[in-house]
Parts: sequence; C-alpha cells; structure tokens
Amino acid sequence: MGIMDFIKGELIEIIEWTDDSRDTLSYRFPDDDKEIKRGAQLIVRESQAAQFVYLGQYGDRFGPGKHTLTTDNIPVLTTLKGWKYGFESPFKADVYFVTTRLFTGNKWGTSNPVMMRDQDFGIVRLRAFGTYDFRVTDVPRFLKEVAGTDNHFRLDEFADVMRSRIVSVFSDALATSKVPALDIASRYGELGDALLPLINPVLGAKYGIEMPSFVLENVSVPPEVEQAIDKRSGMAAVGNLNDFVKYQMAQGFEKGGAGAAGVGAEMAIGLAMAQQMLNQPGGIAAQATPPAAAAAAPGGVPETLSPADAATVLGVTEADVIASLEAGDLKGKKIGSQWRLTRAQLAQFLQ
Repeated sequence: MGIMDFIKGELIEIIEWTDDSRDTLSYRFPDDDKEIKRGAQLIVRESQAAQFVYLGQYGDRFGPGKHTLTTDNIPVLTTLKGWKYGFESPFKADVYFVTTRLFTGNKWGTSNPVMMRDQDFGIVRLRAFGTYDFRVTDVPRFLKEVAGTDNHFRLDEFADVMRSRIVSVFSDALATSKVPALDIASRYGELGDALLPLINPVLGAKYGIEMPSFVLENVSVPPEVEQAIDKRSGMAAVGNLNDFVKYQMAQGFEKGGAGAAGVGAEMAIGLAMAQQMLNQPGGIAAQATPPAAAAAAPGGVPETLSPADAATVLGVTEADVIASLEAGDLKGKKIGSQWRLTRAQLAQFLQ
C-alpha cells in the first residue's frame, strides 16, 4: 500500500448515519480518531439533523440533504478553527446526528404527590399520569442540556432524564392555570390542551424540545379529599327534598322493613321542615312557634306540625291533609278549630 493510500485511509470522506432503530434520539458519528478531509460528503437523511462540535463549542448544523464540506458551508467551524485563508487542511470535529421526527405515546407520571393550592380545598396533593408526544426543535440546546456527550442517546434514557423535569413543568403549569381539583377529572382533554401553551415555552427554552400533544389520563386526590368530594356530591343530590323523602322511604323498606322506613321518613320530614323555614323570610329565627305547639325538637325543627306543614312535606293540598285527619287515616289532635299532628304521626301515616 502506497503512502497516498495510507493517507487516504486516515481521512474521513463520507459522514452519514443510517438509523435502523426507532428509539434513538442522538448518535455521535464514530471517527476512529480520523480527520475529516476537505470536500468530504455529509449525508443527512429525512428526520435528521447533523451538528458539528469542535472542542466543546457548537459549530455548523445541517438539515436533510447531501452536503460537500467546504469553506462556504461551514462558516462557524471555519471561524472556530481560525482558518484565515479558508478550509484547506483536514480537521477533527465531533459530528452528532439528532433525530427530529415526532416520538409518540411516551408515558409520564408523578412518583410522589404534587402539592398545589386549590380554591375549594386549600392545599391539596395530586397524583397524575398520562402520555405525551415530543420532537427535538433546538439541536444544540438538546445536546447540551439533555443528551450531553452520550455516544448513543436512546428513548429510555430520555425518559429517565426527563421524567422529573416534565412533572416539575406540569406542576408549575397546573398551578398557573388555577383549575379547581373538582374540575380536573371532567376536563382531561381540555386541560391537556390548555397546559401546552404553558409547558412548551419552558421545555423549548430549557431543553430544546416541543410537545405537540400532552394528555392527562388520570388525576387522583388523597382519600380524605375524595370523601369531601363525595359529601359535596351527596349534598347537591339532596336538592329536591320531596324526592329525597320518597328515596328515604324506599331505602328504609328495602333495608329494614316498615320500622326502618318510619325512621327514614321521619328524618326526611325534619329535613323538609328545616328547608321550608330556611326559605321563608327571616329564616328559622323568624318563625314563631304557635302557642299550642309542643316544644321544638333538637336542632330547632318543630315536633308539632300544622296541616299546612304536613301538606308541604307530602306534596298535597292543606285540604287533603285536613280530610285525612277528619277521616282518621292521619292521626292528630283538633284544638278548637285547628288541627295539629306530630312528625312521628306523619311518619307512621307514610308507612
């Protein structure tokens, strides 16, 4: 082998990388300590970018295509090398190929609960997980902040490096959005789209990546907050107390027969009376107990009812109640011209 063949074997004439995997983000071209010759061919395929790095400084970057390395197309590297009269001699530099295609279906999640301030519950701890898509948009920043000097940086390494960082960005974005914890569960898709404008500027500025899609699949709260949500839902469900009376009666008959139904009905009557007095001007305090009425029951709800009160609870007219009293179907006492009955008597009538 002649001296020219030897010299030619020590120079790199073609720089390319054929990606036969689906999980590689960056790959450093193996130069085997060889130099790159003037006029070498750089081949960059679709969904790739080639980045030259000289002594830790980022030089020229190339997109897809076939490039001949001359002074004209490596101006940054020419400046870094200090070539006063142009690129004439072989040189050494690291060449990193970075995949710029979209990586889809990557999982993320909080390993520990995230603390956030909620307008309904104050300080609350949330756990969340989901998926996201991403692509590299700023090659030098990605190599510097994420991949580093790794010869072959893969997707699983990216997941390990970025997991806590993505959760941190998600937590800040969620706190900034001020979405109540009660609304998160019903707004997964909407919330993911709403968080993207908050997440992407941070990811781009810090790590050189962009997320076209960020999906929340589940957000959970601690058991005590779940109980509070259940109680609030239960209170909202009681809205129509006439329907609640019927519900209590049905539950009582199903679980414990007539006796249990009486207890449920009596409790429901008390609730109905309480709401009736609260809805009247002045509230409970303004409701004067009739002279003939018995002492109020615990909690301020009258033990003795008038026909009008019973009619309100039963959803009928006062005349119907009086007719039942006079017929003896509904037990009560007549004082002068006025009828009075107790909650227990009304509950017994409902059984």
